[in-house]
Amino acid sequence: MAVRNILNKSDETLHKVCRPVEKFDEKLWTWLDDMKETLAKANGVGLAAPQVAILRRFCIIDVGDGNVYELINPEIIWKSEETQRVLEGCLSCPGEWGYVTRPMSVKFKAQDRNGEWYEMEVSELFAQAVCHETAHLDGHLFTEVVEEFVEVDEK
Repeated sequence: MAVRNILNKSDETLHKVCRPVEKFDEKLWTWLDDMKETLAKANGVGLAAPQVAILRRFCIIDVGDGNVYELINPEIIWKSEETQRVLEGCLSCPGEWGYVTRPMSVKFKAQDRNGEWYEMEVSELFAQAVCHETAHLDGHLFTEVVEEFVEVDEK
């Protein structure tokens, strides 16, 4: 495994739509494992493939429950009407924080590292992360939906 460089928001790669994953092979598994190591070092909640210069539709999420979730070719299939206004940041936008409104719960379908489809309904931080990371796969950054930027002491 290896720690990969996380691209800064000015990199054009982050503004491109990712292609679906079609091969579930050693290369994909290496990418996923590298991203887990990169996310752990960066102390983040989620990391999308384009953030480490891979233009494929996958991301990983770690909400602190002891699991790192792999979402390959994810698609949000339901969003709750109930919303949450949450403080958000991004590993590609260091030092930038702002409030965004996200669904309180979402249901998504995705594939695992072996290509098997699964569905999950998640809420709160996990739902926020799914929305944030899937936006990356479509070439969007959280700064596009921030309602109010704020200063955060990151010590």
